[in-house]
Amino acid sequence: MEEALAHPDACLQAVHEPRYLAFLASAWDEWLATGNEGDAFPSVWAIRGMRSDVIPDNFAARLGLFSFDTGTPLTAGTWAAARAGADRPLSAAAWIASGERSVFALTRPPGHHAGPSFFGGYCFLNNAAIAAQALRDRGAARVAILDVDFHHGNGTQEIFYRRNDVLFASIHGDPRTEYPFFLGYADEQGEGPGAGFNLNLPLPAKAAVADWFTALETALARINGFAPEALVVSLGVDAFAGDPISKFLLQTVDYQRLGERLAKMGLPCLFVLEGGYAVAEMGANVAAVLEGFEG
Repeated sequence: MEEALAHPDACLQAVHEPRYLAFLASAWDEWLATGNEGDAFPSVWAIRGMRSDVIPDNFAARLGLFSFDTGTPLTAGTWAAARAGADRPLSAAAWIASGERSVFALTRPPGHHAGPSFFGGYCFLNNAAIAAQALRDRGAARVAILDVDFHHGNGTQEIFYRRNDVLFASIHGDPRTEYPFFLGYADEQGEGPGAGFNLNLPLPAKAAVADWFTALETALARINGFAPEALVVSLGVDAFAGDPISKFLLQTVDYQRLGERLAKMGLPCLFVLEGGYAVAEMGANVAAVLEGFEG
């Protein structure tokens, strides 16, 4: 295991808006300074038709401006954890760029629900997007992201939706019934220069393992056609059959199969940890992917 190095904030600003990062960095101190106690939960949001270009002076309004759910409170240490966590994918990207075949960024909190200017889904900084951008900045002409978390990586999609240098492919629960609900449909294929560079493969709850691997082959075929110089894997392991909040049926042996299949792509691979809520089995499932890849 290697220690992550500290990286400048400019690496975060490459995918997140500076005003959002500034809010996260100061939010907890502001919350306490206004006489509040306990965790800070958003309670009001700038929905469709409301303005988001003007940053309100009111803290509660800003908290809502930069979030999209009530399940991701701010607490003591939120920013320190998220900021230190982002150094891990950045260090991993540096090692991939220097010739490593694979690197696993073990980081918390997860990241794929965090967008350019919002947090939610337990995510504050988008580690996979930060890693992909870092690889681009280090010379990779094209980078692909494969998201295998049960939940759609809405933040990652939004960050790269209008770009053709980073392909995003995701296998996830159907958003008609599964969080985050409002993004992740198959007809979302990118816009402008990014048209055709976004691939969503939603599957119904309790989809057969064979169907999941069929979707994987579809995603890998698209990635292969894109000819990336590196692959970032948003490695959520909540597609596991025993996960308490998800509804896919993968077993630990299937995660080893996933790792083996990714190895056959022949690409430098940067794994970033995302979700996984079957705590007792999470380590075994992550290890199975990595062992399959290295095996």
